Amino acid sequence: MILSTPDPALDRFFAAALLRLQQEAYRTQAELIGSDRLAALAADEDSLPAWRGRYLVAWEGTQLLGAVAWRPGATVEVDRVMVDPPARRHGVAAALVRVVLDEAGPAPVVTFTGRANAPGIALYRRLGFSPVADEQATSGVWFTRLRRG
Repeated sequence: MILSTPDPALDRFFAAALLRLQQEAYRTQAELIGSDRLAALAADEDSLPAWRGRYLVAWEGTQLLGAVAWRPGATVEVDRVMVDPPARRHGVAAALVRVVLDEAGPAPVVTFTGRANAPGIALYRRLGFSPVADEQATSGVWFTRLRRG
């Protein structure tokens, strides 16, 4: 597995591949939580590259296996974690989030996932996150907010 930090705003090929990955990954989360009203599913060729944060992606050759999107700062925000469905359960998400945690150092790290996304919550717990609150988005979808540090 090779890790890289491309910018979808600068590379339209990567942006298209990342959008496909995001849609596939979040369709599964939509099934888990019983709702397709996820912002990640509404992204398009313009809105995805416009998001200003960092991406770390995992490749196997030319195949995009997964990605994590985050914003550095006094509190690091993990915005999205996505893994290609055939690559799930192979440690891709954990490897990507660990790199973000290493870069964050002692800074607190926050994230969220669908409240009914048991695999996602379990991943974050294994990485030292604790649930801090359940919140309902304006779309009606319930999320669990998690924090580490």
